[in-house]
Amino acid sequence: MPVWLIEEPDHLLLTLHVQPGAKRTEVAGTHGDALKIRLAAPPVDGKANDALLSYLAQQFGVPQRQVELVSGAASRSKRVRVYGPRLRPDRKWG
Repeated sequence: MPVWLIEEPDHLLLTLHVQPGAKRTEVAGTHGDALKIRLAAPPVDGKANDALLSYLAQQFGVPQRQVELVSGAASRSKRVRVYGPRLRPDRKWG
């Protein structure tokens, strides 16, 4: 299991390094002990956080209300909890 992922019975906890203002939104490998995600949204007025939660909800096949920003609202280092994931793209992200 990757170091950036903690798997619990009802949720996943992801440790992320987020790069806002990128050309497109995508997973871009790892950054230290975190999964790196590039976001097309700018880091203004919470737009990048909203885009991150929306992207992760889509990737894991859950409604956005099941994706929670646990820490790092104003930082590139974030922790996000995904409740009841229906899809598991994290297995490809490695």
